[in-house]
Amino acid sequence: MRYDLVIFDNDGVLVDSEPISNRLLAAYLTELGHPTTYEESVRDYMGSAMHRIHELIEERTGQRLPAEFDDTFHARVFAAFEKELRAVAGAAEVLCRLAREEIPYCVASSGSHERIRVGHRTAGLDSWFRDENIFSAEDVGRGKPEPDLFLHAAARMGVAPERCVVVEDSGLGVRAALAAGMDVYGFTAMTPAEKLPGARGYLRRMAELPATLGL
Repeated sequence: MRYDLVIFDNDGVLVDSEPISNRLLAAYLTELGHPTTYEESVRDYMGSAMHRIHELIEERTGQRLPAEFDDTFHARVFAAFEKELRAVAGAAEVLCRLAREEIPYCVASSGSHERIRVGHRTAGLDSWFRDENIFSAEDVGRGKPEPDLFLHAAARMGVAPERCVVVEDSGLGVRAALAAGMDVYGFTAMTPAEKLPGARGYLRRMAELPATLGL
């Protein structure tokens, strides 16, 4: 099937940011009195918007994270990005191939617009994206696993949901794509396929995507 729009998750799919951000999130939560390991951060928060971190901590502990939590966390993440962040292997080549084949694509991320742009600039992917094909959970009321973000991206790009395909590396993202009525391929470079149930198929390397899409 040839799709009319390819929607990429960002963290872990286009930029190799998940190890960095989950390491820092686990450390910051532990610092605030909510002991969290790296593995627990990946399990509980990977692929989620910031509001979900606040909600889960309050639900589990009855305590609210400090008002400056988001700003402090992002400052730490951006500083680490400048030193460590790289594009996912093969991401730039895939974006080039889609552009050459004139297949529309966009990014729909749980991260903030600032985080997306900082990541793209640092990883060297900023030339492939413009304001009109960058979508964030900030744009909608509910983040993944709700379908709102993917439906918003499809609407803004002028493509029916059933003509979209999503590339995701988190269970929350796969659930959101399915709820939106879209096909989704699980990217398993970091997440085992069994934690991405419901995907149409799985990719171990980003370089596999063009052939998977029949390009």
